[in-house]
Amino acid sequence: MLVIAMNMTMVAANVWFNSWQRTFFDAIQQYNYPVFIKALLQFTVIALALILLGSYRTYFQQMLEFRWRAWLTTKYQREWLGERTYYRIERDNLADNPDQRVSVDLQDLASTTLQLSLGLLSTTVTLFSFVVILWNISGPLSFAVFGATISIPGYMVWAALIYAMVGSYVTHKVNHPLVSINYQRQRVEADYRFTLIRIRENAEPIALYQGEESEEKALKGVFDHIRDNWRLIMRYTRRLNIVTITYGQLAVVFPYIAAAPKYFSHAISFGVYQQVTGAFGTVSDSFSWFINNYDSLAAWRATVNRLREFRRVMIEQHLRESVVGGTEHGGINIRMTDEKCIDVRDLRLLYPNGAPLANIGSFSIAPKSRWLVRGPSGSGKSTLMRALSGLWPFGEGVIETPVGAKLMFLPQRSYIPIGTLKAALAYPSNADTFTDEACREALTACNLAALAHRLEESAHWERTLSPGEQQRLAAVRALLHRPDFLFLDEATSSLDPDNEASIYTLLNQRLPDVAIVSVAHRKSLEAFHDQTLFVEPAIERAAA
Repeated sequence: MLVIAMNMTMVAANVWFNSWQRTFFDAIQQYNYPVFIKALLQFTVIALALILLGSYRTYFQQMLEFRWRAWLTTKYQREWLGERTYYRIERDNLADNPDQRVSVDLQDLASTTLQLSLGLLSTTVTLFSFVVILWNISGPLSFAVFGATISIPGYMVWAALIYAMVGSYVTHKVNHPLVSINYQRQRVEADYRFTLIRIRENAEPIALYQGEESEEKALKGVFDHIRDNWRLIMRYTRRLNIVTITYGQLAVVFPYIAAAPKYFSHAISFGVYQQVTGAFGTVSDSFSWFINNYDSLAAWRATVNRLREFRRVMIEQHLRESVVGGTEHGGINIRMTDEKCIDVRDLRLLYPNGAPLANIGSFSIAPKSRWLVRGPSGSGKSTLMRALSGLWPFGEGVIETPVGAKLMFLPQRSYIPIGTLKAALAYPSNADTFTDEACREALTACNLAALAHRLEESAHWERTLSPGEQQRLAAVRALLHRPDFLFLDEATSSLDPDNEASIYTLLNQRLPDVAIVSVAHRKSLEAFHDQTLFVEPAIERAAA
């Protein structure tokens, strides 16, 4: 409300300034020095008011803009992270560059929407204020046509309206593709930034492969899309500038021409002439809001389209789960049960397009049991882990999970957040969930004693630790969290046989009541499990 009030006050100050013009220029024409000096003092007050209002309006507008952005960001983050939406969007490729939409697009939406809406509000109030002034001081224009006298009341208002309508039509007709071009610009810029981030995050593997030339070619290919898009922007911006600059240049002289009949017929004084042209300029500028903000409107529309598409994807993605990949299959039915076992019945895994992946069948994971899942590469072992976690709905069958059971999944490459080592160990719980002593003891037990004194050290641990150390850190998490069911998807594949055996021995000893399910290729792990599930590719797929 404060920003709106300041905008309205600025409109009032501009109205005052328009009235001041009449007094000032009449004083000059009449050589009235005392009135001239008085008008200069009034100008000082008007200028000071406009300076203060303009400065603090921007300050409070920026404050409002950030508060709105913060609210939008919280809302979109909650919807993106809620119910694993972020995972499904990436899995099904439903929207490109969600990070760019949450960060850059939301900022642009808050900034541009506020700027345009407040500008439109101020322009509307200004328009009505100055239309009354222009209508009254310009008066009617009378002329004869075929012997009949025609009078146009407030003719300067109609002249400004017609002038702006013609300019708006031409501007939109020539430049309407800018909306789609700006949409593509945001996408290609995000793709380029994403490619740069990928290189930064995978700097070591790229360096080991000596893949600089390949990465440079990839970057050049992505940047070529930016170049092509920029050329389109240049072309249409040039056309927009031709229209708007022409319109603006004509607007400088047009009000003087329109008001000239009144002035040269001595119907108005020079001061009124200046007031009329000033009011005409303001009214014409208000009518021309669409023209003056066309490029901003095009960018705003593109941003709105991207965010609306992203929001639609986030809202609708859970509905896609009931229709598996758009196929006729009913999906995997995950239920909660009062039993203590995880029961899998008649489970059949599919690809998202409905093609068969693996026939799992039925089995039961009881507390304290030790299951080893084996099978050839690509047979669907990791997909089975995703199905058990609820991340893979593509298939048929039933998975029943005990109510309130804690399930923990350790993938081959565990996620390690940037921050303190203790926070990384406690993830996804808070860092203060476990004592320092418990963390140090678990690190030592997993052969990571060298890290025991670094609990409060912050670092990018995925870059600092080797793959083997990261997998042992994941085992530390399992020891600290003590889940009811622990799933390891090749979670020790980077360890040497002795360290791998040490980790499994430790898990069996420290977590005797926990059911452990391991996906692995090494036969040596059979000694740590009492049951085996062999996963084979579906017959239909093998035949294909």
